Amino acid sequence: MKRHQTRIRDNNHTNRLIKWVVIMIDFVVLWVLLYFVVDFIPRSNYWDEDKQRIFWMLCTFAMIVAEYFFPTVIHQRIIGANDILRRSTLLVLTQTVLSFLLLRTIHFTAHLGWQLFFMGIALLMIIIFLRFIERWVVKHLRRMGYNTRSVTLIGSDKEIQRLYHKLISNPTLGYKVLNCYGAIGGLSPQGTVGDFVMQLSKPGEVLLGDEVYLCVSFKERDLIAQTASLCDQHMSKFYFLPTAEEKLNLQPLLIDDIVVHSTFMSPLEEPLNKVLKRLSDILLSILFLLPTALLLPFIFIAIKRQSPGPMLFRQLRTGIDGKQFYCYKFRSMHVNADSDRRQATKDDPRKFPFGKFMRKTNIDELPQFWNVLLGNMSIVGPRPHMLAHTDQYEKLIKKYLVRHFVKPGITGWAQVTGFRGETRELWQMEGRVERDIWYIQHWSFWLDVRIIWMTVKSFFKRDDKAY
Repeated sequence: MKRHQTRIRDNNHTNRLIKWVVIMIDFVVLWVLLYFVVDFIPRSNYWDEDKQRIFWMLCTFAMIVAEYFFPTVIHQRIIGANDILRRSTLLVLTQTVLSFLLLRTIHFTAHLGWQLFFMGIALLMIIIFLRFIERWVVKHLRRMGYNTRSVTLIGSDKEIQRLYHKLISNPTLGYKVLNCYGAIGGLSPQGTVGDFVMQLSKPGEVLLGDEVYLCVSFKERDLIAQTASLCDQHMSKFYFLPTAEEKLNLQPLLIDDIVVHSTFMSPLEEPLNKVLKRLSDILLSILFLLPTALLLPFIFIAIKRQSPGPMLFRQLRTGIDGKQFYCYKFRSMHVNADSDRRQATKDDPRKFPFGKFMRKTNIDELPQFWNVLLGNMSIVGPRPHMLAHTDQYEKLIKKYLVRHFVKPGITGWAQVTGFRGETRELWQMEGRVERDIWYIQHWSFWLDVRIIWMTVKSFFKRDDKAY
């Protein structure tokens, strides 16, 4: 027991150490930038030591406040790039604005805003770059066996199998399986769930580790309660997973003073979030349409030389609320009668050479930014499917139509997590739909930023599904 408590304290101490090292690096970066920024402030060469000290102290104080409200989270095990981006941006924004307000309050100097603004941009870029370097270092240390957490897994249901493959089998998250009770692929169990139940009568002899994950039926109320109590005695965190059969994605909401539960809720139902997403869509679509206009003559000539027919390909697809709209692309195939029924395949004879190049580089998708500007699509969202696929898969996949609660997107969570391109088998479309629904239910501005960044990164590496 004492050894277990010591391990928990060591883990917490290491996490705190990582956090404070990262914070100190932030301050070093700020002070280095302040050293250079001072040279660009008018008449700063006439500052005496007191004035320099005040300037540095107020900017440092602003950073202390920013770090208090938006500290680093890279030491946390399950943390996404979108949260790192969000916190880094809010950290720098708070530091910059507060520095400006404090300096203006004491009438420090009349010409300081632009210098602080450009320093904030530099600080943001450096901190974001450092965050991902620091995150890589932490993951590398955990892969080597440092800063790990030991866990006990109890159950044989496929939900705990999914948990194992998502969290435990990834060494960069720093989880180590101490005990396993049940049939979980890839692990040698210490016994069955029944064997664990028998050990509950000897609480002093049970080793649980830092975290315990129990996956049994809701009907096993006594087992759930006893395991939770045992975890409290051993200073282990307790987590309960419903079985796949009993798992329901019900979320609470209020209707006046009555609590009801719904199978579907999305942050995009909030008016402010809708406005934020629409504004970002408009700005980004204009940004991409400008260079697209410059490419039009070259694309037009290349398509016309290799394949007779129009430059643009338009196709009816299913959009928000099941409404149909025309989706635009640069034509990458010869005109054919199967375009509204057949997906593109790897060696599709309908593609012409320049069309293959456009599909590999995603150039053919550029006209969809016009769809975004018109309001038919969004930059990020579930990919719009041809009508034939909607008719086919709504009969095969129960939740297929849920993906139409939001606007379709040029790119999406499914596309950047391995479910891009042709869907030869049903499980591929089921995986795509599952990820589309997850995106809808977990939408945030920073998640969109993360997906766009992952999409941009994919341009610079070979994608076997890009055809």
